[in-house]
Amino acid sequence: MSGHSKWATTKHKKAVVDARRGKLFAKLIKNIEVAARMGGGDPAGNPTLYDAIQKAKKSSVPNDNIDRAVKRGSGAEAGGADYQTIMYEGYGPSGVALLIECLTDNKNRAAMEVRTATSRNGGTLADPGSVSFLFHRKGVVIVPKEQDSRIVSEDDVIEATLDAGAEDVNDLGEAFQVVSEATDLIAVRSALQQAGVDYDSAEAEFMPDLEVGLDEEGATKFFRLVEALEDLDDVQNVFSNADISDEVLAALG
Repeated sequence: MSGHSKWATTKHKKAVVDARRGKLFAKLIKNIEVAARMGGGDPAGNPTLYDAIQKAKKSSVPNDNIDRAVKRGSGAEAGGADYQTIMYEGYGPSGVALLIECLTDNKNRAAMEVRTATSRNGGTLADPGSVSFLFHRKGVVIVPKEQDSRIVSEDDVIEATLDAGAEDVNDLGEAFQVVSEATDLIAVRSALQQAGVDYDSAEAEFMPDLEVGLDEEGATKFFRLVEALEDLDDVQNVFSNADISDEVLAALG
């Protein structure tokens, strides 16, 4: 059931580093606003909002910012934008498939910026449906190993989540990644809570069925493209089927 990949670990650590950047704060706040608009401002009755708030708190977003985002999204305070989710599909270096998830209040701006960033960095956008079939939506929960009162083991995580629908537990070095069907995400997260196990984030992600290996040159171009896309205000997530070996990661430093 368990797997380990230096590439998976690198992606997780990158997310942790990105969480310390102001740009990601804005993206987390946007997630909270949208969740509150879609399901109401009470986290107890809105699991998506609960998890959006949890992730923002773990990323050190100030509580005042979180509270104001909930109020804007739920309509309790003026100023909320009408964000829409748009998914762009494309290809990067070496034929890597990309899903680019945007949350925007201006579709024309998002489309232009995504197209420009993609084409300037060796990628191309594709027709809807031409890439998405390579991915499946999965529930992903990140569980830190070091917790306030104890060190959580792989057995602890498996025991807590197996009956709730966990399919895979991957060792990311400082944390475990628990993968399930997207429909089992809340059950897995709740099972961890009931077992007294804390988690950093719980959200649905697109995971590839087959991965494309990249050499040093391809990986360098891939990182450049993804960084350009993630720097766009409207882009929330970039999913890919890139696989980068330990040797290539070590060569790139």
